[in-house]
This record gives sequence, structure tokens and C-alpha cells, in this order.
Amino acid sequence: MKKKKINEIDKYLFDLNGYIVIKKALKKSEVNECNKIIDKLINLKHNEWNGYVHGHNYGGKEGLNLQQIYEAGKPFEKLIDHPSWINHMLEFVGGKGTFDHNHGPLFIDENFANVRGPGDAIGIHSGNHEGTQRGHYRYENGKIHCGQINILVALTNIGPGDGGTVVIPSSHKANFKHPEFDKNKMFKGKVSHADSMTASKEVFLKAGDALLFVDSLCHGSAKRINKGERRVVIYRYGPSWGFFRHSYRPSKQLLKNLNKLQRRIVMPHEKILTPQGG
Repeated sequence: MKKKKINEIDKYLFDLNGYIVIKKALKKSEVNECNKIIDKLINLKHNEWNGYVHGHNYGGKEGLNLQQIYEAGKPFEKLIDHPSWINHMLEFVGGKGTFDHNHGPLFIDENFANVRGPGDAIGIHSGNHEGTQRGHYRYENGKIHCGQINILVALTNIGPGDGGTVVIPSSHKANFKHPEFDKNKMFKGKVSHADSMTASKEVFLKAGDALLFVDSLCHGSAKRINKGERRVVIYRYGPSWGFFRHSYRPSKQLLKNLNKLQRRIVMPHEKILTPQGG
């Protein structure tokens, strides 16, 4: 599969809105392979392990996170540098030809699959008003530079009632906090109403479609009210000098399995220098 090229509309819409949708990013066979693996992991409880995959949640109604999902097998390893979005990451994280690329072009600081059932959601969070380095968006010298770009790939159809991702378009450039932010932000044990916020947009996806967005975009999800499950997989990319969000580290076996580019993205400083003698 050839690497998908970025067209000028992609750049324009990403700069304008802070996100784009990549239709049919994964083939049906790729979606099926990922879902078969998740079927085997779905019964993991919080803080339980299956190999190097960790069951995790934040104590609320946000569903089950399968952290370190790239440890779950080849289908998820392929997503590290998947041709449908790797060029977008290189372009939008930026830094080509600069110091940022000394140790590798990108770094994944978190990767997980998320499964949500009826009643699950995650509150609105992030936004340019927070001013965080990890989420920053900047356009300078004809190039886009982002602290973190998220790729969210639908592994099931996500339509009305399915708990789709909610975004506030253009909030990656907003100077003010959304006036309704605090009552809808992420909090434990309760369900947000991110989809009711002024100017919010719920993004509907077919299985295999991907939502790509800068992390400073104000985002969350609608509450799932339909039966069944919402399944997505999320990989977060930033510059190579970044560090892991959580305490997870890639296994030696994973690093052995990966190609050169994938290893540099997963562990830019794979070789650790230690002092001699003493």
C-alpha cells in the first residue's frame, strides 16, 4: 500500500479546523484483524495485564483502555507507520530539516484501543486556552509545527447514538476558554454533555475511517446510548524529543519485530549511553 499523499485541502482544513477525516484509512481486512485481537482482550479489568497490554481506565464511565496496544500483534504494529497517515504526521508534527529530527522524525507517547458500551463517554478536555507545550499548534516559516497529533481510527461504525468523538472546530487557535467548558470537562463517575456545547460537532465515522486532530483541539465524546460497543484505536504522535505519557515502555520483543522507522518512532533513544569505569 502506497503512502497517502497530503493534498492542499488536507492542509487547509487542518489549519482551519484543527482536524481532518481520512476516509477508508484501514481496509476491511485490517479492521477485522484488529477486532479479532480486541475480542481476546475485552475481558481485561482495570490494572490487569495480558502480555504487555494493560487494562486501564480513569475511574469514570470512559470505558476500557487497552494500553500499549502496539504490543498486541502485527495488525497494531502496522499502525505505527501506517501509509494512510504517516505522511500527515511527518508534515503536521513538523521539524523536518531541524534539530527535532536528530534522533528520529516522530515519537508515539501513548497508544491504546478504547472500548465503550451504553452510558459511556469522556468529558470535553484540552483546548488552546490551556497553553500546554504538548498540545501546541503553530504555523511559522511556511510550515505547521504541532506538539501532538492524535490519530483515532474507528474499528466499528460510529453514527448517531454511538458516542462519537466531539470536537470544537478551530478551538486549537482559540484565545479564550469555551464559556461552557467547566461544566462539561472530564470528571470521574459522571457523563459529560460535550455534544450539547455551543459550536460542538460530533464526528461520525465508518469502520476504517480515521479522525486526525491536534491535541490542543477541544475534544471529548458524546454519551453512547445505543446497544453494543464503540471501538477505536488511538496513537499519539509528537516530536522525537518527547517522552512517554505513562510509565509503559516498549518490550524488547516488540522492538525486535519492528522495521527501522517503526523502532525510531517507538523508541527514538533505543541505544542508552552509560558511563564507563568509575
